[in-house]
Amino acid sequence: MTAARKTALVTGGSRGLGRAIAARLSGDGMRVYAGHLRDAPPADGVTPVRFDVADAAACQAAVDRIVGEAGGLDVVVHAAGVARDSLFALSSPEDWDEPVRVNLGGALRLARAAIRPMLAARRGAIVLVGSVAGLRASPGQVGYAASKGGLHAATVTLAAELAPRGIRVNAVLPGLIAAGMVARLDQRIVEDRRRHIPLGRLGRAEEIADAVAFLCSDAASYIVGHALVVDGGLSL
Repeated sequence: MTAARKTALVTGGSRGLGRAIAARLSGDGMRVYAGHLRDAPPADGVTPVRFDVADAAACQAAVDRIVGEAGGLDVVVHAAGVARDSLFALSSPEDWDEPVRVNLGGALRLARAAIRPMLAARRGAIVLVGSVAGLRASPGQVGYAASKGGLHAATVTLAAELAPRGIRVNAVLPGLIAAGMVARLDQRIVEDRRRHIPLGRLGRAEEIADAVAFLCSDAASYIVGHALVVDGGLSL
C-alpha cells in the first residue's frame, strides 16, 4: 500500500527561493500550492493561490481552500519576504515595519491558520525561511535583521509547543543566494560580500530548496526546533 500524497503550501512560491522550494517539493511528489501576492507564474505542476501573508483573514482563507481541495495540509514553508535597505539614522518607520509585518508577522499568521488542520491530524511539518542576517550584524537592514532574528526565536518556541502534538517546526537560514533579493542588489556590493564566503561563491536557490525539502521529509522526523544554516561558511 502506497503512502498518501502529501500537500504543501509555500508562501512566496512564485519567484526566487520560494519558487525553487515549491518546484523541489512538487518534484518530490507532493501536491504543492504556491502562495503569492504579485502576478508571476509558479513552477510547472504547482497550483497558485493568491493571498497576502500580512492579512490574517487571507491566510486563513488560503488554508481553508487548500484543506477543502486536498483534504488536509501536511507541509507549510514560509518563504515570503521583503527587505527595505537603509541606514537606521536615515530610515523611516515603514523601513522597519514592513519587513517585520511580512517576514515575521506573516510567518505567525500563516502558522496560526495552518496548525489547526495539522493538530486535527496530529502531524505536520513547518519550515520558516530565515536568514543569517538574523544571527550577525547586517548594517543597513535593521528591520530585515530583526524580522529574521524573530523568526529564529519563533521557530524554537513553536517547536517546543507543537512537537508533543506531532508537528515539527524548523528553520532554514540562507546566506547570500544568487536569487530573489540578492539578485536585485548592487552587484558591486554582492561581489564584496562574496569575498568573505569561505566557499568563494554565492549559493544556489536549489541548494536552499534541498535543505527545506529535507526538513519537510520523513528523513528529518527526529529534528525539531533546528535552524539549519546554509551559507557557504559566511557566518563562521
